[in-house]
Amino acid sequence: MSSGNNIFETLFKQQATVNKLVLDGKRDPEEVSQTFQAIIAGKRLVEATPTLQEMLADWANFYKEVYGLELDFSGITIPDRKPGFDRLLVIAQGMTPQRLFDKCKELFPSVKYTDRNLDEIIESDRTSKDGHYAIWIRDRVEADGENKNLSADDLKKRGSAEITFEERMLYEQKFFKETSDHPDKVSWTLCPGSRNSGGDVPYAGWSDSKFEVDWCYADDRNDDLRSRSVVS
Repeated sequence: MSSGNNIFETLFKQQATVNKLVLDGKRDPEEVSQTFQAIIAGKRLVEATPTLQEMLADWANFYKEVYGLELDFSGITIPDRKPGFDRLLVIAQGMTPQRLFDKCKELFPSVKYTDRNLDEIIESDRTSKDGHYAIWIRDRVEADGENKNLSADDLKKRGSAEITFEERMLYEQKFFKETSDHPDKVSWTLCPGSRNSGGDVPYAGWSDSKFEVDWCYADDRNDDLRSRSVVS
């Protein structure tokens, strides 16, 4: 059997497994559909999971290519991975909200809800002001279906770690460099790990052929506004 046939055999087996999870209510059908569309389009490869060292080397290459930075992540602290959290995000020192948004704007059409410098109005639970850090998120195109209809206030009461504004913009850039495409074309990523100066919560997604950054109240909730939980 050819290697191509082996790939499709693997895909069919994976699809059958995931279909059962959908029927059991353990996966969001919308997210599953988008994931397999991405696989079939060649944007996600069926391959062995890279080692941690390979992931860090990939991030070093990303920062060199996109930011012109020569960085060494060998001493970075990596949180213990939890099942289902397979996408490593490495936030390099000095990645501030405005710097990250400016890079998004350089790479693809991007708009934000304010003319003010984002560094002046965004505060986050985690920052890279004092050094590099890393988190794990679920490796998904669309934001976590588990978090739909949960506001930032709801998630704060739950006590879970959630994505920050900076982490979401970095994920946008990394996803774009890997696939030439964008996450969150259907849903929006709520960023409960951050607040603006008025206590409101930023969110981001791809809409009308551009990357959009906006805000909502901390108690806003709906099906399409979903946080990405993190392991930090």
